[in-house]
Amino acid sequence: MLATRRKRTSVTRLTKNSKIFKAIIHAIQEKKGSHIISIDLRKIPEAIADFFIICEAGSTTQVKAIADFVEAHVQEAAKDTPYHHEGHQGAQWVIVDYVNIVVHVMLPETRKFYKLEEMWSDADAEEHK
Repeated sequence: MLATRRKRTSVTRLTKNSKIFKAIIHAIQEKKGSHIISIDLRKIPEAIADFFIICEAGSTTQVKAIADFVEAHVQEAAKDTPYHHEGHQGAQWVIVDYVNIVVHVMLPETRKFYKLEEMWSDADAEEHK
């Protein structure tokens, strides 16, 4: 009986994460975010989340718009709110943290400087068009 409960919880978590993941990608695409990459961190023991989703915006206004729409759309589509978000004030790099999925909305210069994809290069990455 206990094994069955664990399995259901795991499946429920995966399903909820899948809804959040899809909603995030859709929201970024709707607000014209570019160079969208998801990094699967589940096989990396020291990773702080299961996935990073990284995208670029052309201006600080667009960074804010994408981050705000991600939050609104995930709330609507998956009934979830972020655990934490930061960076709205400077708007060069906004992080929206859903615990298992962390969204990074960045200006191109900021993305090039911090090189998150290189930092997590041992993880599987997928580009979303």
